[in-house]
Parts: sequence; structure tokens; C-alpha cells
Amino acid sequence: MSRKGIILAGGTGSRLWPATQVVSKQLLPVYDKPLVYYPLTVLMLAGIREIMVISTPRDLPAFKALLGDGSKWGMKFDYAEQATPGGIAQALLLAEEYINGEPVALILGDNIYYGRGLSSILQRVNASTKGATVFGYFVRDPERYGVIEFDKRGRAVGIEEKPTAPKSPYAVTGLYFFDERAIPFAKTLRPSARGELEITDLNREYLKHGLLDVELLGRGMAWLDTGTPESLLQAANFVETIEARQGLKIAVPEEVAYRLGWIDTQQLAALAQEFGANAYGTYLARLAAEGQ
Repeated sequence: MSRKGIILAGGTGSRLWPATQVVSKQLLPVYDKPLVYYPLTVLMLAGIREIMVISTPRDLPAFKALLGDGSKWGMKFDYAEQATPGGIAQALLLAEEYINGEPVALILGDNIYYGRGLSSILQRVNASTKGATVFGYFVRDPERYGVIEFDKRGRAVGIEEKPTAPKSPYAVTGLYFFDERAIPFAKTLRPSARGELEITDLNREYLKHGLLDVELLGRGMAWLDTGTPESLLQAANFVETIEARQGLKIAVPEEVAYRLGWIDTQQLAALAQEFGANAYGTYLARLAAEGQ
């Protein structure tokens, strides 16, 4: 049973106003490519080829114009509207027909992941067919996030949303792998005090049934969210530093599709031509030439 992917790219992006008053946050550039490319390539690295993008009625046409139907990358994209912000877990209900009782991976459209061995971790988690997996990351300010509580043996025993006294320094990041129980569990949720279906409550439901695994991302991994001007700039500086040092780009869908064998050298060369002689197109052309 193949797993489908969902990128949740809704919301108003109000913390980034005025920059996001007329364009989705997930379409803003992080250094040299749109923000949405970063979560997209995370799902690709996990081996997921069918993805639904959920966004606002205003922004969805722009995502369709940017990403198309996915065929150019050997993939298949679908789209759905989230008319008003109703919580992360609401995305699963909006995609119920699309998920069609299969496992699903949900990623937030403003999250960036990077690190050696990431793809092997993602593929291993994707291969697991039972329960749910979330990713924990050591943070300096866990009170800003959903926080995982562990027992003495290192097993997750609780998750608290933005606790005043965090029981661990590990935050739950914006990437979730669920089995076929995601929709039935999501349907049991009640809106929180802010009127949203909380992903923490869905994760707790899996935990209550002994079905939640936590994958800790170690010191060599980077997890960045980009909800403020400061964090958006930090993410861009991070990407620029690594790309300038290595000469290798981060989060290029064309390259990921090529290295996974979803498109061939000829298709990669054709995609490179679409960008002309700019840095992105030159990079793709170089990859295609090396492949030949």
C-alpha cells in the first residue's frame, strides 16, 4: 500500500505581513527557490510520488501554476482548498477522499529539514505501515512548541502543546507519518479553545492506543520553520552558506526526481533549458551533462 503525501500551505501568514498580504508565505523565496520546494522534496526523499497541496482559495491557483500536475517530475499532484484556518488536523479531513483509506504523510509548507542521512531516515519511516511517527528536535525554547515527554526507557508517554513547564527539550516538528487510522482518529477530535482541530490531539490519540513512534533528529540535522521575518532570513542564510560552500543545491525537485530515477537524463536536460542560463538552470544542465 503506497503512502500519499499532503503539504499544508494555508493560513494568512500574518506574522509576515505586509510581505504575505497578497502572496502565500509558502511561495516566498528562501534564498534561490520557493519555500514550498523544501517540504515538497522532503516528501520526495521519503519516496512519496502522489502529493496533495492544500492552500487558501486565493493562493491555490499560484501553486498550480508553479507545480503543475507533477508529471514533469514523474509525480502526481492534486489540490484542495482550506477556506479558513481550521487546524493542521483539519487538512486530513479535507483530503479524506484523496487519502482513500491509505497511509499518509503530512508536512507543513513552511518547514525545512536538512542533514546527512535524512533520506534514509525518511524512507525507513515511510516503509513502516503501523501507527504514526513524529519527529522530535532538541530546541532551546520548547515552550513555543508541542513537547514530547519520555519515560526512563526513552519511550514517548505524553505530548503537551506549548507547556509553561516543558517535560523535555524535544519539540514535535511539522512532519507526520500516519497509517490508515488517521481519518477515523481525526473524526473524533473536538476543536480546541482557538477553534481548530489540533495535530497534537491527533498524535495523542495515537499515543493513547500505543501507536506513536518518535524519531529524534540528532545534532547533525537542521529543522527550520519560517514563520517570522527573522526565521525566514535565517533559513535563507543557512541555504546560501551550504550551497556556496559545496556547489550543491538543497531542495531541487528536478534533482531529487532525477536521482530517484523518476525522470531520466534527457528529461532533466529539457527541464534545465526552461530556466535558461540562470544559476538554477545552469545547475540542472550540469547535472544532466554529468549523467550523460
